[in-house]
Formats: sequence, C-alpha cells, structure tokens
Amino acid sequence: MGPRRTWSLLALGLVLVLAAPATAVPVPPGPFDSAVAASEGEPAEPRPVRSRPVPQHPHLAANGANSMHNDAYASDVYTGPGPLGRNLQMTSATYGLEECATMSFDRQGRIVALCGGLEGSRMMMLDPDSLDVLAVHPLPPRKPSTETTPLEDLCGGAYFYLDERDRAVIETTNAQIWVVALDETPLGTPSFTLEHTYDLSAAVPDDDCLIALMPDWEGRIWFVTQEGGVGTVHPRSGRVRSIRLPGERIVNSFATDESGGVFIVSDHALYRFDAGRRGRPVVTWREPYDRGSTEKPGQLSQGSGTTPTLVGDDLVVITDNAEPRMNVLSFKRSAAARDRRLVCRRPVFRKGESATENSIVAVRRSVLVENNHGYTSPATTMNGASTAPGIARVRVGRRGCGTMWTSDETAPTSVPKASLANGLLYVYGKPPGVPEDPWYFTAIDVRTGRTTYRRLTGTGPQWNNHYAAIYLGPDGAAYVATLAGVVRLADGATS
Repeated sequence: MGPRRTWSLLALGLVLVLAAPATAVPVPPGPFDSAVAASEGEPAEPRPVRSRPVPQHPHLAANGANSMHNDAYASDVYTGPGPLGRNLQMTSATYGLEECATMSFDRQGRIVALCGGLEGSRMMMLDPDSLDVLAVHPLPPRKPSTETTPLEDLCGGAYFYLDERDRAVIETTNAQIWVVALDETPLGTPSFTLEHTYDLSAAVPDDDCLIALMPDWEGRIWFVTQEGGVGTVHPRSGRVRSIRLPGERIVNSFATDESGGVFIVSDHALYRFDAGRRGRPVVTWREPYDRGSTEKPGQLSQGSGTTPTLVGDDLVVITDNAEPRMNVLSFKRSAAARDRRLVCRRPVFRKGESATENSIVAVRRSVLVENNHGYTSPATTMNGASTAPGIARVRVGRRGCGTMWTSDETAPTSVPKASLANGLLYVYGKPPGVPEDPWYFTAIDVRTGRTTYRRLTGTGPQWNNHYAAIYLGPDGAAYVATLAGVVRLADGATS
C-alpha cells in the first residue's frame, strides 16, 4: 500500500486541494493523451466462470461491497459483472493529492472510501455515477515522521470495513478503532456520525501503529499492528486482548473463516490464530516460509507482500519472497495439529524479477498473481519506465500446483480483481518504453490469459494508482483510485 523510497511531489506537478469540492472536478488530463492509443483490443463477450461461493460473513456488509479485498476470504472476486469494453465511458474526479485506496459500497450503492493525503486520512462518501462528494468525515492526523514520506506511511490509513449495519469500522493513527455510521442531516443530506470508539492504546505502543482489522465469525474485532501485534476487541464490552510476535512485522491485511480461523502473514511466517479464553489470540499453527535475503524493489518488507487468500473450504494461499523466483504457496488451513500444512509451491515470473505487494485473486481452485517487481515510488514509472511484466494463473489443487498461463502485461501496483460473471481479470497497466507514460485499464480473459482490451485513462503520474485496488460497483462499473482522485469506467450504449 505504499512505496519504500522518497520522491518529489514537485516532479508530479500536482496541486494539493485542502477540501474536496461537492461537485466533482475531473482529474487533469496528461499532456500526451492524444499522442497514444485511446484503446486497444476488442470488447469482450461474457464467459461466466463457476467458482465456489465465498460464505457471507454475518458481521460484514454484502460480499463484494465490504472491504478492499471484497470479503472475509480476501478473494478479490466479484460474482457480478464488470465492464466488457463496449463503448467504454470514463468519468474522473480529483480530490487533490489524495488517494482513495480502500472503497466499499453501502446498501444504496454509494461509495464509502478511505482517502489518504499529506496530512492524514478521511472518510468520504461519493456518488457512484458523478463521483461528487456527498459527505466527509475527518480522521485523526498523521503522526509526524522523519523516516517515512506520507506515501510510505501505512499506519491507520490503509484498511477499513463495512459491517452488517453499513457502519464503517476504521483503525486510526491514534491507536483507536472508530465505528462510523452512515447517517443523514436534519435536511436529509448524507452524513457520517461517529457512533463508537474503542481505545487500543494499551496494546499499541507509541512506536507502533495499527495496520488492519477484520471481524471473526463471532463478531470480535481482530487487529494487527506494524510491529507484530495481534489482538481482539470485544464489540460490546470493549475488552482488548493482544499478543506480540517478537521480531516480526505485519504490513498487510488478513482473512477469517467460518471455523474461527484468522489467517495472518508476517514478514517471517503464515499463521492461523483462533480466539482462546476471554478472546485472547492463540497461535493455532505457524508456517515459516522463504523470506529471502533482502527487501525486493516492489515490496514493503522482507517477506510476503500478500494478504492471505482463502481458497475453497480447505486452503490458504500466499506468496513468499524467495530468490531467484517468488513462489505461490498453498497450505491446508484446518486447525488439526498433525496436518502437513504445505500442499504445494510454484515459482512464478522471471528469475531475479519477481515480487508482489498485492493480494492474489481466487478463482475456482486457482489463484491469479501480479508482478510488482521494480516499483519503489511513482518516479519508477515516469519518463517511459515501468516495472517487470507478469500476471500468472496458478492451479492450487490438492494434488499440487501448476502454472496455467502467464501474461506479459505490466501492472506496476494495482490490486487486481476478477468478475466471475464475465470471466475477466481487471488490472491497471503501464506499458514499458512509452515516453508519454500512459496508464490503461486492462481486461484479461481468466481462462486463457489473453488480453481482451485496454482503455487509456490518461498520461502522466496523476494517473498512477500507487497500490490502490480496482473495484466493481453494484451496477457493473469499475473504479480505480489514482494519486489525484478516482476514475469510473462503464460500458456505454451501443447502436
């Protein structure tokens, strides 16, 4: 969710807007938009893919609408459609130098987004068609730091979720969890209301910070911290129980399943936790993996860059940080103590050029993984530069792993998403060696790995999506957060 190198804001040529306007202002066009292809390929024909449904978590909003990774399994899959590329229409809105990396959709289809800028983060409610700002709720400011830039800072500004009552549950920079209700003013306009605050300061030292949170199937709120803290909050009493993983760091979100398992990856190992007495986190099992010898360009730590993804009713899948090639690792996720955990491993991408800092996508008994090797800051995708190519589909069956296909598309930083209704994988690409620096919304056939179409969003660094996810709305539109705002893409009318 951020780079590991400093970079110059002036080089981006972006203007900070301190308050988001109610009426959306388009993202500034790039200087070379007319010099590159506006679109490539042909519209897709929908080819639905059957896949085991992800169970609906009782304490989350509807699957596909509740969090960055769509559901409690972190599947990054939608059962509904996305754009087929038919007369594709694009709308954009800028909110200054502010990226809305995490989005969800309430019952009315409105976007509820966590947007981060130079000073910190805030919740915004957006109209899903116009991208107008409907409501804003400020969050505690970013902590001053001499070690990280705002785009490096993961603390309290990357993840939140919508619960079963359409309330945003958010971790903050001041070691609290806020429960924010989607409300209305006396005049009937949308608003946010801070409904409840949980204080986690006793479990989060001053030199640490909250990274992510999710509920388990019993309704406990689990949280993780950057310096290896794992804890729970009882939603009614507010009682906090926590432990620490000595010498380990956590920089990504996590997954939960209906058996009570909570699956967390640190920079050393994959864990299954369960709630013990009085909700205390208990390590059910721990599986170390090859963390390599260094932090690769494109990684946030010397370890796995993925949120654990649950596949079917029995597997949990991550990537490691091995050299010369990163591996996709599949493990049994049951709590049984004697199980041999590792099911299979499969190397992906070129030697010396494989790393990912984005969650993998689960489709049937397979996963799709994106290569982010080489991305260290927005500057690494400027002046015609890009990152190492590669998107792969890997089978993770009970009898072993195998590569089904590998695409040469280059997607520097996007969290990819798949539509089961269309059979398409969506990535956000930037081809190397093109001096105009174009960014393309790209659709890939899940079955074959063939690129179906690309649609230009714009040229220049303002269109960089910098580790934000792609989202599909209830109406089938796609949304991509960029460094300067949000882009909406939807099929248009055809004659």
